[in-house]
Amino acid sequence: MTLLSMNEITTFRWSFEQDVENYQQAGYRAIGVWRQKLTDWDENQAVELLAGSGLAVSNLLWAGGFTGSDGRTPADSIGDAADALRLAAAIGAGCLVVYPGGRNNHTFRHAGRLLRGALDELLPLAEAVEVPLAIEPMHVACAADWTFLTDLDSIVTLLNEYRSPCLKLAYDTYHFPFESRQRPMLAELAQHIGIVHLSDRSAPPTLDQERCLLGQGRLPLRETVATLQNAGYTGAFDVKLLGPEVESHDYWTVLEQSQLAFSEYAAAVGLHSWA
Repeated sequence: MTLLSMNEITTFRWSFEQDVENYQQAGYRAIGVWRQKLTDWDENQAVELLAGSGLAVSNLLWAGGFTGSDGRTPADSIGDAADALRLAAAIGAGCLVVYPGGRNNHTFRHAGRLLRGALDELLPLAEAVEVPLAIEPMHVACAADWTFLTDLDSIVTLLNEYRSPCLKLAYDTYHFPFESRQRPMLAELAQHIGIVHLSDRSAPPTLDQERCLLGQGRLPLRETVATLQNAGYTGAFDVKLLGPEVESHDYWTVLEQSQLAFSEYAAAVGLHSWA
C-alpha cells in the first residue's frame, strides 16, 4: 500500500505533539519525523506517543555532516549518526535521511573518502537495526551547507559500489524534477529509492529552497508519481514543504490541500488506498 506521509518540516511552527495529533486528525497514516522536534521532547515519551498514534514513520530527518562543514569532526558526526540510527530503529522509521556535508574546501575526492569512511562504519549498524541510510543529493544551488553530491549519477555509483540493502537514495522532487524524456532514468532509480520527498516550486531552486503547495508550481508531480509507481516503487511519498509561500497558509489548509493533490496523482495510476 502506498502511503502519503507528512514531513514535520512542513508544519514548522507546530510542536512534535501537535504534529502527531493533527496529522492523525487530518487522516494521514504516516509521518516524516524531524529529529530536532522529537529531541526537543522527552525521547522515551516521543517514542511512546508515536507507537500509540498508529502513524507509520516514513523517514527520520536527518544525520550526516561527515565532511566537517557544520563544525563537527568526522568522528563526532559518525557518532551522532549512530545515535540517529538507534533512534530511527526505536520509532520504526523506514529510513534515516543522510546529508553528507558540504565540500568544506576539500577536494571532491577527499570529501568522497570522508563519506565512504562514515558509511564503512555506519552500514553494519544500519544492517543490524534494519534501518536503511538514505543519502539525499541536492541541486547545486542549494547544496553548499548540506552536501557535495549534486547529481543523481554520483549517488547511483555509490549505491552500486556498496550494494547494500541498507544504502538508499532520498529523492526530493524539488531538486531533481523529471521531464517526460527522462522517465526511463527515473524508472531505473525507483529500485534505489528509500523515500520520496514530494514538493513543488514555481521558480528555479535557491539556497533557501522556497517551495509551494503541491500542484501550484510547475513540477511534473503527477508524471513523477506515475513513473515511480509503474516502476515498482512501494515506499512512502513524504510531503516536504517550506518557505514563505507555504508559511502564508494555515497548516490545516496545507494538510488538506496536499491530500487532495496527491489523491489526483494516485488516481492517475489507479492507487485507491494511499492515505
